[in-house]
Amino acid sequence: MPNNTVHVKVETKDPNLGTELEDIIGSVEGFGVQRADDTRRADLLIFELGDDTEKDFQIINSLLDVDAIGEVFYTSRHSDPAVLVQAMRTGGKEFFSQPIKEQEVRKALENFRERKNKTRIKEPGNIGQIIELIGSKGGVGTTTIAVNLAVSLAEMKGAHSVALVDRNMLFGEVPFFLEIRPNYHWGEITKNISRLDSTFLMNILSKHHSGVYVLPSPASLNGHDPATPEIMEHLLGLMQRMFDFVVIDGGQSLDDTSLRMLQMSDIVLLISILSLPCLSNTKKLLKSFHNLGYPSKERIKVIINRHLKNPEISLKDSEAAIDKEIFWAIPNDYRRTLSAINQGKSLSESASKAPITKSLRELGYALTKGGENQEKKGWRFLKRS
Repeated sequence: MPNNTVHVKVETKDPNLGTELEDIIGSVEGFGVQRADDTRRADLLIFELGDDTEKDFQIINSLLDVDAIGEVFYTSRHSDPAVLVQAMRTGGKEFFSQPIKEQEVRKALENFRERKNKTRIKEPGNIGQIIELIGSKGGVGTTTIAVNLAVSLAEMKGAHSVALVDRNMLFGEVPFFLEIRPNYHWGEITKNISRLDSTFLMNILSKHHSGVYVLPSPASLNGHDPATPEIMEHLLGLMQRMFDFVVIDGGQSLDDTSLRMLQMSDIVLLISILSLPCLSNTKKLLKSFHNLGYPSKERIKVIINRHLKNPEISLKDSEAAIDKEIFWAIPNDYRRTLSAINQGKSLSESASKAPITKSLRELGYALTKGGENQEKKGWRFLKRS
């Protein structure tokens, strides 16, 4: 498709209707149908509403929320006035009753072209950052940091769109940390990889009230195809186009799929605590990454969790032990952290003014492009102690 072609994606429950709409679109000069496996942002989505209109409108709201589509046209077998009103409230520019009238669709496409020529339609943003968190060993707080970092990024000024991916096999706990009850998990994607596009993905993701979109892991592996490196590459590539930040709770796994994710990650946060076993594991992981040739040294940032004011092992000694600068130190606050987890709330919601919450907010800012050249006050204060 030429660059000046209007990319139109068609999502219908009825395959025959989809074919009919695609034929009309293809006959209008300057318009082209976007294939199902094309992960680029669609200029226009023509979407058929089904029987569960509430769910359909939620999907469209989510797509518009993360700028995954430009405009949306609706069509439906039913012409209930309440549905028409909701369609217009949910960003719908046109509504086609069924059976489809070709001239009506062609006229709507021409009107879209006029709007595009008169007002510059928002172009897709930059490719989002992938931030992966890996624990040096179990129990160091990787999930706690991943969840609260994602919330911090979503709450920053600028209304960042954020997705949180749980890659902990069998023991994924992200839904408990945010008190959500997801209907789907990434096992659904591995079974239906041929259907993966922005609309299908939004149907799988669960949205937390903070604005974070969560992709949970399966509760078990029974009946689910493994997430191969190729599947994960396809999934993360799509998510990068839809979200400003994709935060991955990577657990401790370093299988082929995890290694592919490491290759794609812009930032890798290696989580440790100030104990000899953890620091030893951190050093081994850093050496393993060096031997692999990725991720590069600049992309790996060591985070010390549960930092005490007067630790037995100082940050300076820790840096000497692992032969790498410590990027950030998050203060220890066991009581508030456990309380937030048990309530299913983020620290921002349950303890917004606590030092640990402030530290996580500052970490989020330091990881964004706007904070790259700013002094990292949170960890430098701790480092002097």
